[in-house]
Amino acid sequence: QVQLEESGGGLVQAGGSLRLSCAASGRSIASYTMGWFRQAPGKEREFVGAIGGWSTSSTYYVDSVKGRFTISRDSAKNTVYLQMNHLKPEDTAVYYCAARSSMVVRTLANDYTYWGQGTQVTVSS
Repeated sequence: QVQLEESGGGLVQAGGSLRLSCAASGRSIASYTMGWFRQAPGKEREFVGAIGGWSTSSTYYVDSVKGRFTISRDSAKNTVYLQMNHLKPEDTAVYYCAARSSMVVRTLANDYTYWGQGTQVTVSS
């Protein structure tokens, strides 16, 4: 069993930056693919990006965040990060981290087993 807890959300002006953290407990997530998703009011949950497990550590991003968002992991801290730069009002959403017990990255929410409670990110114009 893996428990995930996001932190780092908040209110930021357009053009600003935030770093979200996803701390895992229960077991090591080094082998897990870790995904970030977001859900804006009235919209479906959307894949933002993911980092593959173990030495792959390949990263994948949705086109709308490429070049602005970066996912990384610190295996010693059992934590994954989402660095968000050049934020836009359309990035406003609740951000969730999720874990998948496979090295292979997937972009569908249903492919992820464990979820955090989410953290709100609000970008003002």
